Amino acid sequence: MQDLVISGNILSELQLAPEELLIDLAVYLYDKERMTMGQAKRLAKISQIEFQKEMSKRGVYIKYDVEDFEEDLVTLKKLDNASSK
Repeated sequence: MQDLVISGNILSELQLAPEELLIDLAVYLYDKERMTMGQAKRLAKISQIEFQKEMSKRGVYIKYDVEDFEEDLVTLKKLDNASSK
């Protein structure tokens, strides 16, 4: 896989810092469901909380559906059973 290089001239024209562009790209890819939140925060090089704040600024919400909820319930039941033993 090849690295992506964006000219400083282009960033200057856009008046964007490289860090801002990485965050914009990471939020976009997360919103389009091309990346998980973990992958996106690593791309943006920020913590999970910072990434969630950046998502909020851009009107992007955490992807959490019924399937995710059901998986979490199964995990919680397993943890509860394990701690009861």
